Amino acid sequence: MRTEEIDFEACKRKIAEKGEQFRAFYALLLAYNAKFNLTAVTEEEEVFHKHFLDSLAGERLLPEHARCAEVGSGAGFPSIPLKIVREDLSLTLIESTGKKCDFLRAAVRELDLKNVEVLHARAEDVAKEGYRESFDVCFARAVARMNTLSEYCMPLVKVGGKFLAYKSDSEEEFREALPAMRMLGGDNCGFMRYELPNGYGARMLMYCEKIKPTPKKYPRGRGLERRSPIV
Repeated sequence: MRTEEIDFEACKRKIAEKGEQFRAFYALLLAYNAKFNLTAVTEEEEVFHKHFLDSLAGERLLPEHARCAEVGSGAGFPSIPLKIVREDLSLTLIESTGKKCDFLRAAVRELDLKNVEVLHARAEDVAKEGYRESFDVCFARAVARMNTLSEYCMPLVKVGGKFLAYKSDSEEEFREALPAMRMLGGDNCGFMRYELPNGYGARMLMYCEKIKPTPKKYPRGRGLERRSPIV
């Protein structure tokens, strides 16, 4: 539980090495944002720090050739920047809003990203179908409070895998979610704090290892994950 010294200079180099794809992604984001309101952050320097660099903060926590799920993909953060710099990853992007799925599919197509599928579905439905406990890592960013998010994500993670959440700096939210993560099969839960460069803010990566199967009744569905989180 410490402030982590993430090597953002290395992250910047990786973005520079893939500059053409990142520029194309930014242009596509602006074009679709004018129609679909994907993000309130659109100024180039802000996007670079708050979206691109922040997305890469968790890159070293992803095993080589990991099969990853993202819940609530939205505008494609952190999934698209991670995939650009980590071609070895396989991604399943889960998004319940059709127009956002259209954007994600356009990004996958125009950036020529391989081994990426976009599912127009709710995470709680996906976890009850063919994807349950089949991913090495499930991650999410700015989707829901941690206790709710755990119920969406943990059922998708296989035993031995991990759940990773990009969050604002809130130790209280992490502590609140510990009972839920453990009930859902997790242990060795923790977080690391970091500071985005140039004063762009304090952030936190929360994580939990999956040590046993999630009880079959989770996720509960019907909106119970938000209305009545596990405590």
